[in-house]
Amino acid sequence: MNRVQNIIEHAEQHCKEHGARLTNKRKHVLSGLLASEIALSAYELTEYCKTEFDEAIPAMSVYRILEFLEEEHLVHKLKLANKYVACAHITCDHDHGVQQFLICNECQRVKEISIDKSTIKKLQRNVEDAGFHLLSPQLEMNCLCERCMVSAA
Repeated sequence: MNRVQNIIEHAEQHCKEHGARLTNKRKHVLSGLLASEIALSAYELTEYCKTEFDEAIPAMSVYRILEFLEEEHLVHKLKLANKYVACAHITCDHDHGVQQFLICNECQRVKEISIDKSTIKKLQRNVEDAGFHLLSPQLEMNCLCERCMVSAA
C-alpha cells in the first residue's frame, strides 16, 4: 500500500471516530495535499482533482472541503499565502506542540515543524507587552530549503 493511501485510511478512521465522513471528494482533495510538497490553493486542488481523478469539483466546494479537513485537523491553512498543506502528523496520536511552517522562497516547498509551547507562551507575553493580542500561535517563516541552497551554490 502506498504512503498516501495509508494516510487516507488513517484519516478516514479519524473522521469516523469523530462522527464525520471522509467522502470520496474529501479524499481526493486530501490526497492532492498529501502528494504535494508545496502548499496548494483551492483552485490548484480543483485542477488536481480534474487531472488525477477526472472529477470536476467547483472551487467553492473545494473551499468547503478544506474547511472540513481543517476542522478535523487533517490540513492546515497557511494564512499569508491563502493556501493549504496536509498536516504532517495525521497518523500520530500524540500532541506535537504548536505548528510552525517553514516555506522556501524559491521552490515554495513547505515543512511543518513544532515549537515547544513554552516558546509560544514567551512570544505571547512579548506580544502582550507590546500592546497586542496574539490571535493565532501558528508561525509561517520564509526560508530557503537545503535543495535550493545547494542548487544556488
